Amino acid sequence: MHTATLTAQPMRTPAGMQRVRQLAPGLALTGVLAFASIQLGRIGWLQSNGISALTLAIVLGMVVGNTVYPRLGAVAGAGVTFSKANLLRLGIILYGLRLTFQDIGNVGWTGVAIDATVLCSTFGLACFLGTRVFGLDRKTAMLIGAGSSICGAAAVMAAEPVVRGRAEQVMVAVATVVVFGTLAIFLYPVLYHLIAQYRLFDLSPTAYGVFAGSTIHEVAQVVAAGRAVSEQAANTAVIAKMVRVMMLAPFLIILSAYLSRSSAKEADADAAGSADEGNASPRGGIVIPWFALGFVAVAGLNSLALLPHAVVTQVIDIDTVLLAMAMAGLGLTTHVSAIRKAGIKPLALAAVLFVWLVCGGFAINAGITALLN
Repeated sequence: MHTATLTAQPMRTPAGMQRVRQLAPGLALTGVLAFASIQLGRIGWLQSNGISALTLAIVLGMVVGNTVYPRLGAVAGAGVTFSKANLLRLGIILYGLRLTFQDIGNVGWTGVAIDATVLCSTFGLACFLGTRVFGLDRKTAMLIGAGSSICGAAAVMAAEPVVRGRAEQVMVAVATVVVFGTLAIFLYPVLYHLIAQYRLFDLSPTAYGVFAGSTIHEVAQVVAAGRAVSEQAANTAVIAKMVRVMMLAPFLIILSAYLSRSSAKEADADAAGSADEGNASPRGGIVIPWFALGFVAVAGLNSLALLPHAVVTQVIDIDTVLLAMAMAGLGLTTHVSAIRKAGIKPLALAAVLFVWLVCGGFAINAGITALLN
């Protein structure tokens, strides 16, 4: 007679719950950093100087990432990676609630043409000078170009999945945006008052607003530079900037198509001598950045004015948290030694692009305005 032996079987945790437990520590860490950066971003002095919560999230992330995070990486790594990848894409999609297609009508085709010309010329210049003159790898040059030509740190982060840049390459590009975007906050109003004082050009507050919105890196920096002149200049600058932000989606799709058609030789050069094929540019087919299409779809939905204003405001607040968590995740995984290793060349490229945005951007504004008006 056989006696059945009962063996206690361990309880199996559902895969979904296991995934949540795996992500929770890292999400909690990036969430705390995002909350702290948003609270700090409400300080009047920081707001008046165009220092946004996203910039602060990167800084706080880097501070923690280069001090205590190495001891937490094994536990928090999965959630941090989820924040800077998945939450970033969701944040970019919801970013579309900040603008409408009606914004295009407010600046007219002149404003659209100015924004498009500034974007294309700046990004093209970044790719050419970055690789041919400064000897940077193509990914770093493209990321710096994206940040300078569209909307600062948000554009750098949005371009990262398409370009497939490493954390230190992304961080270097973001750092250049912070440096020269902050400089623009103080430089642009000075230029406006000098032009008005010496009557060098006929530059109205509205024209100044389009100039600032089409050439300054971050939205917060545009607001600060506009308000330093007048409320009218600030309003026009924000609208011009939002139209420029709307160009992010087609830019990413065109960039993805371009990279997909790159030759194997160009892809190897882009990897800067790395043997890691996982860092190579996409080959063989177009990698569609679906989050960019989602961004346009959300902007289109917002243009129909179907959502209550209170709902839109709340979702924008949530979106700010998501983007701040993504920026904190980036900062946590960026080592100061990697940025130091990048050297002065990325900063030099960004400096040249900044000069182009000020001088070339002003020429583009004046030329297209005269041509179309």
